[in-house]
Amino acid sequence: MNILIAPDSFKDCLDAQSVGEYFKTGLLKANPKHKIKVIAMADGGEGFVSTMLQALGGNLITIQTEDALKRPLEASYGILKNKNTAIIEMAAASGIEHINDDDKNPLVASTFGTGELILDALKRGCKKILIGIGGSATNDSGTGMAKALGYRFLDKNGKELNEGGGFLDKLHQIDSSEKTILLDNAEIIVACDVANPLTGKNGATAIYGPQKGVTSETMELLDQNLGHLGTIIKEQLNIDVLTIEGAGAAGGLGAGLMAFTNATLKEGFDIVKTETKLENAIKDADLIITGEGKIDRQTQNGKTPFGIAQLAIKHKKSTIGIAGYLGDGYQELYDFGFTAIFSLANGPITLEESIKNTPQLLIDLGQKIGRMLEI
Repeated sequence: MNILIAPDSFKDCLDAQSVGEYFKTGLLKANPKHKIKVIAMADGGEGFVSTMLQALGGNLITIQTEDALKRPLEASYGILKNKNTAIIEMAAASGIEHINDDDKNPLVASTFGTGELILDALKRGCKKILIGIGGSATNDSGTGMAKALGYRFLDKNGKELNEGGGFLDKLHQIDSSEKTILLDNAEIIVACDVANPLTGKNGATAIYGPQKGVTSETMELLDQNLGHLGTIIKEQLNIDVLTIEGAGAAGGLGAGLMAFTNATLKEGFDIVKTETKLENAIKDADLIITGEGKIDRQTQNGKTPFGIAQLAIKHKKSTIGIAGYLGDGYQELYDFGFTAIFSLANGPITLEESIKNTPQLLIDLGQKIGRMLEI
């Protein structure tokens, strides 16, 4: 049997390639004659860079930059073997993973470090940049990123604003006269899997702000500041980011990338499936196996396993889902192309035990499913 294993990462546990390889080991224990292909997947969040490098080949580049609070940080991104395409995760520099809970401050948090990653890739000759924007610690709508690329954000007196979403109410002029000319010939594509607008009750600040330290006292200020920035962008750059779905992603970085780099927003899964030629692999397979750390009702909202199941339906192939944990509503996925869905747990087990033993649990489940295929 030709089997395609195309999992996402198991967050805080294993990267996607490792998940696939361990599961493949289990399947081959059941029947070593299976022909098995592993394609690591991602949706633009954690693991986006490693997945693309594993699938397409390339090198990891590490530079000295700064985190969202302007502290020194080493951050990495990938350049594919064609030397023309860079793969960036904004979280590598400006992610919440680098900020302790007590230090979170969306009033001053900046995407400047992300801009430095983009600039470094451009200077190395990359003409195409794919950037995943999940996991941000910021609420500055990419103004810090734009500053690293040469933009200046000025108040009514011509003085440059401090970085961070808390100062955008003072913005009077966007000065692009010194932006890097390297942007002129670059194609930037953003992996964005949310449809949130920049402002309002479903906007960047209201929905994602609290996890970044936004309080009831700062919520209205930060939301209004993003609205003010959006108005200035429309007036001075002729781009209406206030009406675009996904503009609110990553504290408004979606809007900033569109406004300041002429980026295009796309679903992360769509980017990865195209670059990895996933659909061709599905056509050639007899069975598809996919998964992620948790499968539940929310998996329907653009998550990798759901996207894979939809492609499998298109080509009349069966799909098995695997997960470390099955949450509420996972059964609904049976109506959307999943033939079966399995949890790794083989009995009562704590989260810590599950994470520690995930490699062996994947092998065991792979062997069980492999034996079922022999029936």
